[in-house]
Amino acid sequence: MDVPSSFESFDPEESDDWGWDVDAMPVPDVVDLVVEAATMEAVFAAQRLTRIDAMRRELLREAEGRGAGVTDIVERSIRLELAAAMRVTEYSAGRMIAHAEAVVHRYPAALDSLGGGRITPKHAELLVDALDQLPSDVRADVVTRAVELAESEPVGTFRRGLQALVERAQAATIEERWDAAVRTRRVVVERGQDGMGLLQVYAPVVELHAIFGRATAMARAIVGRAGETRTTDQVRADIVCDLLIDGRTDSVPAEARSIRASVVVTVPVMSLLDDDAAMASDLPVVEGVGPIPASRARILCGGDALWMRVLTHPETGMVLSVGREQYRPPAPLRKLTKWRADRCMGPGCGMPASRCEIDHQVAWEIGGETSLENHAPFCKGHHIVKHHGGWAVRQIEDSGGAIEWTSPSGRRYVVEPERRVPVFRVDPERGRESAPF
Repeated sequence: MDVPSSFESFDPEESDDWGWDVDAMPVPDVVDLVVEAATMEAVFAAQRLTRIDAMRRELLREAEGRGAGVTDIVERSIRLELAAAMRVTEYSAGRMIAHAEAVVHRYPAALDSLGGGRITPKHAELLVDALDQLPSDVRADVVTRAVELAESEPVGTFRRGLQALVERAQAATIEERWDAAVRTRRVVVERGQDGMGLLQVYAPVVELHAIFGRATAMARAIVGRAGETRTTDQVRADIVCDLLIDGRTDSVPAEARSIRASVVVTVPVMSLLDDDAAMASDLPVVEGVGPIPASRARILCGGDALWMRVLTHPETGMVLSVGREQYRPPAPLRKLTKWRADRCMGPGCGMPASRCEIDHQVAWEIGGETSLENHAPFCKGHHIVKHHGGWAVRQIEDSGGAIEWTSPSGRRYVVEPERRVPVFRVDPERGRESAPF
């Protein structure tokens, strides 16, 4: 079938001559138009990277054989010309050149995906920054999976998934890198203006999350009190100063004084046994932090009861539902719901589940149960949108916790949980529970 050479020569009245049914053609809505523009932006971004790299290579060819000093001058000249032509800083131009070289030469699969509008320029930027950390031999094994992840996930989810890929690729050296990094811990004071300053604590991020979490929980208990005029940030800062200077919390209410740090660490049960088993298992993960060395995980799992231990082995006794007996989920069910999701189950949201609210997908007042199959964690913003923004939200049956969001325009977005909870079913032949889902 021939196609008209231009839209100008196409007459809808003569569309039957081409075998097209104009009435059956989908009419783009306002969201389609935005998505179309975003796709064009990605296509043009790929073209820009290709042309920047071609410009650099052509100008460098003119400097071949004239010595390293001349090449350095030409490189600076290229940055200057690109900055002047595009009306950006030389630093930005240098970033563009480095990014173009990486995408065109080291990650051609990402360039192809960008040029096809299957990923955004931000996906490509994150991919380069993350994979350039890896040795070239390790990088080759990761890039294909990274591009596939970029094509299927929004930027926020992709960033976390990509970091997990990078960490898994470096799993063999995580102990050595941890030992080297922990030796650089320090505390620095940076002077600010008007008598203020910034206290910087460079320390293991697990401990920092625990410190921040405790200070935040204490601050929230104080901010809501009658007569309190300080913001959460201000109260949190005052609490940290009181604890570090005096080591006391007498000045805060009793209910806030009893709050302690809480951190969730998920550990494959076999990795607790020995180093060989740890190498064959997934890396231990701390919620909101990421992978940690197995040796560190063993310490956390054998220590204070304030650490919540979740072993990734099918365990019995998990509270999965209390039906219609009560509205508020019991503590074990809340923990399990948040552990499964790890993050807010809103599309692309990165809010840690520990800071989210538990939502009944089918509302309690219309018969919804208090159960894992009817629960998901949402941040305050997505919780409000779910109830008042015109979206339809449901947990997909037998999906292990996947949430389907249907927008007011009818578009469907599925958010997968970070982990799966084992589901046992009755084997009709044996009449008992069978292998986990």
